[in-house]
Amino acid sequence: MILGRITGSVVSTIHHPIVDGRKLLVAERLDAGGRPTGGYVIAIDAIGAGFGETVLILDEGNGARQILDDAEAPVRSMVVGIVDAVELDKA
Repeated sequence: MILGRITGSVVSTIHHPIVDGRKLLVAERLDAGGRPTGGYVIAIDAIGAGFGETVLILDEGNGARQILDDAEAPVRSMVVGIVDAVELDKA
């Protein structure tokens, strides 16, 4: 899982049919403290996430294909949760 913040979206007129009707979101990667790491990921939105929200991203193709119920889908990353809070053990 990746912790990320939605910073934008990707629009394409030509794409695989699995993308039809789904948003492609750009998320900057965050560390456990919520600070940007400098990386980003493009993921299919499975939950209706919006700009500026902190999200959980599943970045493993088999799991993403299981969510889509399509073993042949050319998908690797999906937004699967909106984060309300992150608590770190201070020990």
